[in-house]
Amino acid sequence: MSNRLFQGLIHQMRDTVGCTIGVVDSGATIIACSELTRIGTVNEYVSMDLSDNHDIFVRDGYTYKPFGSRPKPDYAVFVEGTDEMAAKYAGIMAITLASIKQYYDEKYDRNNFVKNVVLDNVLPGDIVVKARELHFNNDISRVVLLIRVITSNDVSAYDVIQNLFPDKTKDFIFNVTESDIVLVKEIKPNIDPGDLDKLARSISDTLSGEFYTRVNVGIGTPVVGIKDLARSFKEAQMALEVGKVFDTEKAIVSYDNLGIARLIYHLPTTLCETFLAEVFKKNSIESLDHETLFTIQKFFENSLNVSETSRKLFVHRNTLVYRLEKIKKLTGLDLREFDHAIVFKIALMVKKYLSSNPTKF
Repeated sequence: MSNRLFQGLIHQMRDTVGCTIGVVDSGATIIACSELTRIGTVNEYVSMDLSDNHDIFVRDGYTYKPFGSRPKPDYAVFVEGTDEMAAKYAGIMAITLASIKQYYDEKYDRNNFVKNVVLDNVLPGDIVVKARELHFNNDISRVVLLIRVITSNDVSAYDVIQNLFPDKTKDFIFNVTESDIVLVKEIKPNIDPGDLDKLARSISDTLSGEFYTRVNVGIGTPVVGIKDLARSFKEAQMALEVGKVFDTEKAIVSYDNLGIARLIYHLPTTLCETFLAEVFKKNSIESLDHETLFTIQKFFENSLNVSETSRKLFVHRNTLVYRLEKIKKLTGLDLREFDHAIVFKIALMVKKYLSSNPTKF
């Protein structure tokens, strides 16, 4: 659609400018031109200049001015000539085409509409009207995945994800920051949460295994229709933020699996500090050494089972009992009692939360 939009404008400008003018895409393919026979041809040397910046440059007797909304230019106008007038024409054309393209995207582009809905930039009353104009099916289930690039190379994670989900009528992909990519995925009604984890895992594995790009993926809850996509996005954001504090080893974090960590994440830091002080009246949590904390972790992982924990730790059962008695003496909490274990588990999570330096009061 952009090609036809640009071609119509180039045709109108042709007589005014009085020389050959046109537009190339990011791959340096001419997609619109006052000389129709040149449409579809490629100048591979221009593509190298396009990847650098948005500044005017001259190549083979033509002046180019890149434009576009992404970090790398989407397009560039070109004007025959290398003088000051050609540069002025190129600058004016780039501003004009960029503005018209932005207006067109905002009015007719489905991907841009979904992006604005997800980012909460559309009034609730306008969403229904706009969705009807763009022929959106409001009964389809969708979910928002937030893919955060942690380490990368020269490969664009955005381009890789677009290739993984090529159906632009069902799935929508866009950047929200330089490192955050949003995928709005159409899904089956009542999809199993495990299938969403597999979907996120396949994205992560593809990027890390084939392109050496490490990502974390946050998964929101599935929603029906368009209105609640913003909520699913916020949930995916929270999943990543909470996961960064409590599940630092996990690359895939689902909002539905945050459990009590989500509650703790919303607590004021002053309340958390008061809670820790009340739990550890005898000694602070810092009085527990690394070996003791490791023992506690394994004890929780093995469902408070003394025999199973001692087997996993390769220690005698009596040794583990001695360590648990030592913890009880230091903290006043007997981890063999379920209620005490719950309090201690929450206290450890609160301590971890405070150690992440939250700024809330």
